Amino acid sequence: MTSTVPNAVEHADEQQPPITMFGPDFPYAYDDFLAHPAGLGQIPATEHGTEVAVIGGGLSGIVAAYELMKMGLKPVVYEADQLGGRLRTVGFEGCDESLTAEMGAMRFPPSSTALQHYIDLVGLRTRPFPNPLAEGTPSTVVDLKGESHYAETVEDLPPVYRDVAAAWGRCLEEGADFSDMNRALRERDVPRIREIWAKLVEKLDNQTFYGFLCESEAFKSFRHREIFGQVGFGTGGWDTDFPNSILEILRVVYTEADDHHQGIVGGSQQLPLRMWEREPEKIVHWPYGTSLASLHVGGEPRPAVTRLNRTSGNRITVTDANGDIRTYRAAIFTAQSWMLLSKIACDDSLFPIDHWTAIERTHYMESSKLFVPVDRPFWLDKAVDDRGNPTGRDVMSMTLTDRMTRGTYLLDEGPDKPAVICLSYTWCDDSLKWLPLSANERMEVMLKSLGEIYPKVDIRKHIIGNPVTVSWENEPYFMGAFKANLPGHYRYQRRLFTHFMQDRLPEDKRGVFLAGDDISWTAGWAEGAVQTALNAVWGVMRHFGGETDPTNPGPGDVYDEIAPVELPED
Repeated sequence: MTSTVPNAVEHADEQQPPITMFGPDFPYAYDDFLAHPAGLGQIPATEHGTEVAVIGGGLSGIVAAYELMKMGLKPVVYEADQLGGRLRTVGFEGCDESLTAEMGAMRFPPSSTALQHYIDLVGLRTRPFPNPLAEGTPSTVVDLKGESHYAETVEDLPPVYRDVAAAWGRCLEEGADFSDMNRALRERDVPRIREIWAKLVEKLDNQTFYGFLCESEAFKSFRHREIFGQVGFGTGGWDTDFPNSILEILRVVYTEADDHHQGIVGGSQQLPLRMWEREPEKIVHWPYGTSLASLHVGGEPRPAVTRLNRTSGNRITVTDANGDIRTYRAAIFTAQSWMLLSKIACDDSLFPIDHWTAIERTHYMESSKLFVPVDRPFWLDKAVDDRGNPTGRDVMSMTLTDRMTRGTYLLDEGPDKPAVICLSYTWCDDSLKWLPLSANERMEVMLKSLGEIYPKVDIRKHIIGNPVTVSWENEPYFMGAFKANLPGHYRYQRRLFTHFMQDRLPEDKRGVFLAGDDISWTAGWAEGAVQTALNAVWGVMRHFGGETDPTNPGPGDVYDEIAPVELPED
């Protein structure tokens, strides 16, 4: 829920540099790296045209492939399903093409500055996303234990909700040095960031989100903890995150990743699709007019990878679903890491055993959504009371509830145009409750729940097409929505994130570079996919004997100065 972070953030000086999503673990300014006129680096001319396998055509894979192409290498992208990964935008059968549903990523914070670089690069527009109580959200209804409260601002809610918001602020301040860290991130004060975070990692690595709340005097009331879990902050309830490491939550709130979200007009999948077709103005080796699409036969990526193994000369050999076998000197793996344990036959020699352990321990959050198209944004109609008198309230609102739907979002293109309702967006156990049900069965349960909150609103009569749904835990090439570390997982995440620094690995373990959302420190956000892609690009560049311009050091060049905290193993 918006406005539940300490006042130090609410009244921050707007002229200060924006927080970047680099977060406290690896305080590197990826946005500056991308914006520098010297570019990301160069490789020796003798390596121009060399093929590099990029496994996974989600955002991370496309960013990596695009930047490698600009350096003069030849990325060969493999994709098992469709370009975009969890940037997946779908339409509704028989409805206007302008009606779309975001099955994966749908809202992006301003602190995602490296992501914004690519959004701007391909000319996409953004607009405020209608989160609960956000500035651009007409109204919000909080429905808990059968009691509903209508609000246009947080001040409209009963005092207990403001008490919970204040408790969360005190909890962060007292237990996690919130204001100090937030200020250090804004000012990009790397020594101070590292100083604060080193102490917190050592102190909190074994602590759950819920345990962190329980240790705070501000949350001694179970009622307050319960309300906070169901209503939460920013995007809504966070009780599904209660078992996860509190470090995961701190990364999000420090960088304000859960506030001021923007959606991409026309759908987020446009970003990787446009990058696939984009012809860079500055490109090495390849002729002007070259794009990722033009480097692939038929403009399509190669199919799913079925086997990865090392071969003589420390090469990486890739077998795809068509039975085609190709060998590369380097490869970037951007798909969800569990694919290396299940869908892809792999040699143990691909990674050191500690890295295999980290991959096996990766913990994924489940997530489900269901959308329906409607004839118009009827929720903006004004309600009347039992006597027919206008109340001044919207007939329906963005809804947070403890019922099965949990979060309902209202998305429109204007008062006289067809619109879309995300009837339900749920995570973890709440998502698993939907798993056995078909799209229509899900819709019926959701309409029943919402009918109990809005008994005078006939949502069904406005529906103009069939629902579309997703359960990411049931998607064969994902098996979950995004990584979320459990307590004690910091060391595992560090191994995965720092894997791009391969000078520190034995020679027979080099050449495959991990990237993607679940390799990043702050998972569940597209920014992490972009940043780890850039790490991998730097790693591949070095692998081929390349280097960055001295005026624009890359993430590996400054690694020793900002390396993530290393906790003892014994």
